[in-house]
Amino acid sequence: MQPLHGLRIIEFDGLGPVTFAGMMLADMGAEVLRLTRSESAAPAVFDQVGGSVLHRGRAAVPVNLKNPADQARILTLIDGADAVIEGYRPGVMERLGFGPEVLQARNPALVFGRVTGWGQTGPLAQAVGHDLNYIGLSGVLHAMGDADRPPTPPLNLVGDYGGGAMMLVVGVLAALIEARTTGRGRVVDAAMTDGAALLGGIFQAFRGQGMWNDRRGANLLDGGAPFYRCYACRDGGFVAVAALEPRFYAALLQGLEIPSEAAPQYDMAAWPAMHARFVDLFARRDRDDWANHFAGTEACVTPVLSLAEAPDHPHNRARGAFDHGLPGPAPRFDGVAHKTRHSSALRLEEAVALWSAEGPARGSEQAG
Repeated sequence: MQPLHGLRIIEFDGLGPVTFAGMMLADMGAEVLRLTRSESAAPAVFDQVGGSVLHRGRAAVPVNLKNPADQARILTLIDGADAVIEGYRPGVMERLGFGPEVLQARNPALVFGRVTGWGQTGPLAQAVGHDLNYIGLSGVLHAMGDADRPPTPPLNLVGDYGGGAMMLVVGVLAALIEARTTGRGRVVDAAMTDGAALLGGIFQAFRGQGMWNDRRGANLLDGGAPFYRCYACRDGGFVAVAALEPRFYAALLQGLEIPSEAAPQYDMAAWPAMHARFVDLFARRDRDDWANHFAGTEACVTPVLSLAEAPDHPHNRARGAFDHGLPGPAPRFDGVAHKTRHSSALRLEEAVALWSAEGPARGSEQAG
């Protein structure tokens, strides 16, 4: 039985973090109903956006949020839910008649999870934006990339998924634990700007201690250190070098046949020359040749795999990290089979009937 077996969650469909959060909660055993746009409302524009991963493990229930009959059925579902998650701009759920005050008046123990870029309050709360805008305001984006170029977008991992979805999941689960004790739900305000800033907290702490500066590519973990960065190889591939500790750095130097006295690790004045030397050495052999060369050592040198290559790596295969080329659930739980549950479809009337039946988590098998 999955850890979240028995929890019932309503997900108001959207893009980005709320969808990722719904996937994670479903992966961990919650019974999640994803309310999608019906044909009578508007085209279901989100169906193909990463749906094979992001929509897995739960039933899609088409609804028209402005239709009175659908609204009444949704409220019936809310009465039996443990949590709601949504990612609309502040005020939209209230205008639709599904704001937290209305829903928690019907279901006092309901946890209402909200994820937005700027948060529910503040001067930018109603402004439009995307992941890159939100992390730009957090200070984190400025620290990423090469020193002589503009900051590099870290895909949409830091804002949408790290600062948004992950914080929403943690907040919802914390509020659900409290609701089990108090019988009262909470509203969870997960803002990507807040979450991204928190993810960058260690670097703010380093900066306050004089151990980090605002110049990109000049610090320990931003590619400034020659022993913590990626290098191009002869065949056009790359290796990741992460020999942070002195013992691991010594193994790196040994593998590169560099005398330790010729490359003092934490002499920052020597870093440019060390970097140039490493660039030259790694360019002399192919990526997988270097990977084999350092295999079994403590040098912390590994190949940089492409998205196409990653599922076939022996470690990922042994772990079952990918299912037919797509990433499986994480984290793992002992005693629980590690498998991907697929999505399904339900009509709104079917969902209401299912949740009205007796017994917990009746839709888990349906979604699987």
